[in-house]
Amino acid sequence: MKEQDDIFHVQRVLAGNTAAFAVLVEKHSDMAFTIANKIVRSREDAEEIAQDSFVKAFQSLRSFKGDSKFSTWLYRIVYNAAISHTRRKKQDFTQLDERVVSDTTEDEIFENLDTLDAELQSKLVNEAINNLPADEGAIVTLFYLKENTIDDISQITGLSVSNVKVKLFRIRKKLYDELQSKMKMETVF
Repeated sequence: MKEQDDIFHVQRVLAGNTAAFAVLVEKHSDMAFTIANKIVRSREDAEEIAQDSFVKAFQSLRSFKGDSKFSTWLYRIVYNAAISHTRRKKQDFTQLDERVVSDTTEDEIFENLDTLDAELQSKLVNEAINNLPADEGAIVTLFYLKENTIDDISQITGLSVSNVKVKLFRIRKKLYDELQSKMKMETVF
């Protein structure tokens, strides 16, 4: 019955009653915010993403075919907007950090990591994973911590097997760079 209510309000909006969209906003705003906040981890950014997603949904409402629930369609818009936001933010952060990179080798990083106690090692690795964009953090967690296969990750994320492999390669490179940076900071202090 709830989905029928959504479809009813969508049809009203498409028929010209734009005020009916307010009902959909009120009904789905909490979940839209929650999804965005889980990904971007910032209340202000999540609020902005949720608002922008509702605007985009309103503008694109004619493209809603009804193949899925309205809420699924809307939350996908929110999810994509939040992922895009984190990628842009991470790119800005990465561009600033590239100035820090030096001639330290991968072996030196792991040797330095081995000299730290297990608790600090775990802390540095977890911080590096938490600094990844949400989708990349999910992939590396599924693969290394939950020990899912690449095929399993492909099914979970909807990415192709080859795309998962490429992403894992790139994520490992990012983690290496992040750990390298953190190790330098640890040796400085």
